[in-house]
Amino acid sequence: MPPSPPRVLVIGDVINDIVAKTAAPLVAGADNPAVIRATPGGSAANQAAWMARLGLSVVFAGRVGAEDAAFHRRELARLGVEPRLAADESAATGAIVVLVGPDGERTMITDRGANLRLRPDDVPAALLDGVALLHLTGYSFFAPGPRAVALGLIAAASRRGVPVTVDPGSAAFLRQLAPGAFLAWTKGAVVCFPNRDEAAVLAERAGAGGDDPSRTAATLARNYDTVVVKLGAAGAMLATGGAPPVPIPACPATVRDTTGAGDAFCAGFLTAWLAGAQPTEAATAAARVAAIAVSALGGRPDTQDGPGAASAPAR
Repeated sequence: MPPSPPRVLVIGDVINDIVAKTAAPLVAGADNPAVIRATPGGSAANQAAWMARLGLSVVFAGRVGAEDAAFHRRELARLGVEPRLAADESAATGAIVVLVGPDGERTMITDRGANLRLRPDDVPAALLDGVALLHLTGYSFFAPGPRAVALGLIAAASRRGVPVTVDPGSAAFLRQLAPGAFLAWTKGAVVCFPNRDEAAVLAERAGAGGDDPSRTAATLARNYDTVVVKLGAAGAMLATGGAPPVPIPACPATVRDTTGAGDAFCAGFLTAWLAGAQPTEAATAAARVAAIAVSALGGRPDTQDGPGAASAPAR
């Protein structure tokens, strides 16, 4: 029998996305024709969905409003994720309005809802039993309640020898934290996946200004084993230990919606890396998955075209 796939625990936000894609730039004060679609989202939930679709065994823990908990459990399970969702009777599921322009770039208006009420009981340390990796996004660190859960899990993972990976998630929210706080909370993570803006914020907080990806990646590699700065159409910049940063080219793609592209990249990297790929190989595989993600609306794998649409990246 083939070996069982690595098991990963992902915690973080689950969101109801309202995606509006316009064919022309928005005109204030006027009607703007658009394609509008309601989809399940949330950065951490999206990453869990992509990881499962690519072949990992994934447990996802989070908190949603009771009125649509069954829907989100079903949507995660449909993509192969084992959902552990707490149903909140007092708060609605988080919601985001995603405005997608003609070039595929998106702007988000966010209400995190029940995600802000995540509790330690929602994510017991026993969920770490048998996992090869704990993965978190920055959103778990931006409010006191989820932060306490995240820090408790990181400590539990450390005691068990379980490696931790992190995607910082939002430059805007990182700027609201005390200087150095996020770096201190996540120090020692084996992989960090900031985008260009997030890397610039974190590097500035580490005492290195500027937004040059090779410089910010090298700066952040002092805090993490491996840093992969996501650069969208420009690919990525990889830094590991004291080695010079390595540029990773993007894969050609027809860009329809960049929502979730970074989530897909993260999942593609971790899937290949847990299978034994070296960081450069894993980042190249991740670029291929991101190219799939930008070709469809929404942040999750598209399952309308059958189970082979987003197969595990080749090593």
